[in-house]
Amino acid sequence: MSLWKQMSGLIGWLALSFVVAALGGWGSMNAPVFYRELMIPDWAPPTWVFGPVWTALYTMMAVAAWLVWREYGFQGAAKRALQINLVQLALNTLWSWLFFAWYLGAVSFVEIILLWAAIVATIVGYWRLNKAAALLLIPYLVWVSFAAALSYTIWQLNPNVL
Repeated sequence: MSLWKQMSGLIGWLALSFVVAALGGWGSMNAPVFYRELMIPDWAPPTWVFGPVWTALYTMMAVAAWLVWREYGFQGAAKRALQINLVQLALNTLWSWLFFAWYLGAVSFVEIILLWAAIVATIVGYWRLNKAAALLLIPYLVWVSFAAALSYTIWQLNPNVL
């Protein structure tokens, strides 16, 4: 694969990742205000933490997908792994809308469990193809695990709102 095609692919995966981030961000535009109005557990991070963490995670997701794509293209097991990756990106976007825009606590919790499973499936698919790509998704899995616990707790603390 030419260097030009590799770099174009990296830019494409980064662009896709940040479009997903922007769509999720659009769904959670009122998150800072909404978050302050909720009862939250003491172990919840301050709101300023979410932006830098998600920026790093979206970058790692893009690089992971690019590593698999660069090595295998959209063929065979790589195609399946990249398709699962696209599903988890869509679920990632949807969660922000369910929780922050539509205030659906129970539905958003079920959805984040599906997201978690899709991330695990992506990691398994990547592991068979490119271990570095799979390892790049481990912080994402950890963060979504934490986010699932946090969103569940917030939902339980705010049953009249979520």
